[in-house]
Amino acid sequence: MVNVRVFVTYKQSVFDPQGDTITKTVHTIGHPEVESVKVGKFFDLSLDTMPDQIDTVVKDIATKLLVNFNMETYTYQVLGD
Repeated sequence: MVNVRVFVTYKQSVFDPQGDTITKTVHTIGHPEVESVKVGKFFDLSLDTMPDQIDTVVKDIATKLLVNFNMETYTYQVLGD
């Protein structure tokens, strides 16, 4: 069993309205040192696959289900036990 966390975020060129609102609120509560906030989501997958197949499986799932490639991009991380 392999545990993988897939992170989905907006592309750099896409405006993030939630991130912008949070940034403004953080400034309002007294933290002007915060330059920006980016909002994303993550998915934890438990895969019953060989380690050399992880990339293929994650790419297939991300491409077909998790990511809107017009606006989003993804990365993933293999988690420890």
